[in-house]
Amino acid sequence: MNRVAHEPGYVLHHYDWSESSLIVEAFTRAHGRVALVAKGAKRPSSNFRAVLLPLQPLLLAWGGDAEIRTLKSAEWGGGQVMPLGDALLSGYYANELLLRLLAREDAHPRLFDAYAALVHVLASEGGDSLHAAALRAFELLLLRETGHLPSLAAETLTLAPLRAEAAYQLAAEGGLQAAPPGQGGALPGRSWGLLATALQDAAPLSATLAACTGLPAEQRAALRQQLRGLLHYHGGVQTLRTRQLMMDLQSLQP
Repeated sequence: MNRVAHEPGYVLHHYDWSESSLIVEAFTRAHGRVALVAKGAKRPSSNFRAVLLPLQPLLLAWGGDAEIRTLKSAEWGGGQVMPLGDALLSGYYANELLLRLLAREDAHPRLFDAYAALVHVLASEGGDSLHAAALRAFELLLLRETGHLPSLAAETLTLAPLRAEAAYQLAAEGGLQAAPPGQGGALPGRSWGLLATALQDAAPLSATLAACTGLPAEQRAALRQQLRGLLHYHGGVQTLRTRQLMMDLQSLQP
């Protein structure tokens, strides 16, 4: 039996497996996304009930060699409180992206570290603008780590270097390409270059967050739309469930 102990991880999602147990989808640093059965987790006396919460750093132990492993223990790793309000929904959105774009048991330690940094930012009181920039940074890193983000330093089809003042846009099937004259919703080559440099930083989420924060408002909006198109395309959906929930809640606000 394969055993893993003291593995840093986060709960992405869980669902009922039986009257008393849960299937937990977890994101771990050394083993990537794993499916674990938490036996008896729904019982009032279970130690799992207070621990298997989303957006909380955990130390996990499991065993077995089947597709769904058996969770042996879960301990809170400490670090920060759970995000609240809109920040909580943003965390659920990041979790849904990981569930849709990551294959099981495909380790991405750099992405795990970026996710942990994102959760820390969402738990802070930085405000909606900071949280939105952190999400853009995480989306860029997720697309890069899964092989869906083209180089942001050159045109994808021609490999020509970007011109600082020329406008470029990301397309799901064409990569980074020159935007048609007069068309809005594009970023200048200078901005794409700043994002490309930030993604190579030793602390990529912090550096890319800073680069996103420094963009003018119209460029931040354009980047959000273009990344959303890539994420929907590669995730195989037109609208993510958490994104739809956010829009539904916003429509209810006076």
